[in-house]
Amino acid sequence: MAAEDVDLFAASTFEAGPPHAFFARLRAQPGLHWIAGRPGRELIPGRTEPYQNGFWVAARYDDVVAVSRDHACFSSERGSAVNADMPPEELALFRQQLIHMDPPRHTKLRKLVNRGFTPRMIAKLESRVRDHAREIVGKVARKGECDFVTGVAAELPLLVIAELLGVPSGDRWKLFHWSNRLIGAEDPEYGSPVDAQLAVMELFQYAGWLAEQRRASPQDDIVSTLLHADVDGEKLGGLDFNMFFFLLVVAGNETTRNAISGGMHALCEFPAQRERLMRERDLLEPAVDEMVRWVSPVMQFRRTATADTVLGGQAIRENEKVVMYYGSANRDERVFENADRFDVARDPNPHLGFGIGVHFCLGSSLARMEMRVMFEELFRHLPDLELAGPIARLRSNFINGIKTMPVRFTPET
Repeated sequence: MAAEDVDLFAASTFEAGPPHAFFARLRAQPGLHWIAGRPGRELIPGRTEPYQNGFWVAARYDDVVAVSRDHACFSSERGSAVNADMPPEELALFRQQLIHMDPPRHTKLRKLVNRGFTPRMIAKLESRVRDHAREIVGKVARKGECDFVTGVAAELPLLVIAELLGVPSGDRWKLFHWSNRLIGAEDPEYGSPVDAQLAVMELFQYAGWLAEQRRASPQDDIVSTLLHADVDGEKLGGLDFNMFFFLLVVAGNETTRNAISGGMHALCEFPAQRERLMRERDLLEPAVDEMVRWVSPVMQFRRTATADTVLGGQAIRENEKVVMYYGSANRDERVFENADRFDVARDPNPHLGFGIGVHFCLGSSLARMEMRVMFEELFRHLPDLELAGPIARLRSNFINGIKTMPVRFTPET
């Protein structure tokens, strides 16, 4: 397969799943691979996105680690952490969000929410998460079939992030639909680039309403923490809060939902691994990490070089983009033995599914716990769950997502 045969800009390239064979070719080549830029597309009549600059593909594990750990040389803030090049006013807005910041600003703001996601705090949540998981599985167990994504995988992270944020549980599906419209801007089933902007506006309006409630009556939730805490004598402004809320809504449900769905899909595709996991339940913790490695829900993030440098033997010029592909790094043959094999007992498993460096996922402990608890309940109540038809994947070059996954099982009576 020639490198130019795969268009990494195009969301449709990933609709059948990440092009793993293509990335394997790139990992085998010396240096980094260059993807040429392309003209901006017309989003709506009279509005065209800027020219999309070319970028270097970081496909190897060591290169992704090197970029992630060197935030001084590879900036999240200079051009944002997403590959899309934006107009200046849109870029300025994105720079108010944590994932598009560099230290020291990133470090200062991350302190605000770090305490809510420590392993100790997550352990306190486990009984509540288990109650939710048991109720979710119980609802579908009597039916004998369901769409696994909306019936199971989406529910748990939605309930948990809603509680953590202080969002009324009846509003949790608003978070689901906003998230789908934001992440699925390239998927005609979910929306469009213009609809994604409308979703941002709706989400910001909701965040403002919730902030007003919590300023008047603080609760034991992350929203109250963000609004009332200060770091180095500073409090969050309205836009800072809105962007924090935006990030937590999307990151708190989208990635875990797709890790659960993708993990269940992998267990259905590899029945011997599933049988082993059901026999040896002590393997569930390493199995969760293997699911995250295998799925790599966030497919890529971008950094921008702040000076001329060299990466993986490749000369990189200042202001050039480097895009890290986590699914490729997580199948790097130099790091993972039998990297293309799904192995619930994989050890060691130094995957990059949660990132590495200053932007390491602050919700990683929560995601692991949610996944472990959900699969414990699924194995207990739906041991013979199987695919009942083809899955539908999200059309996105950013999130490795499953939209629908029909499953069947022996109904509980």
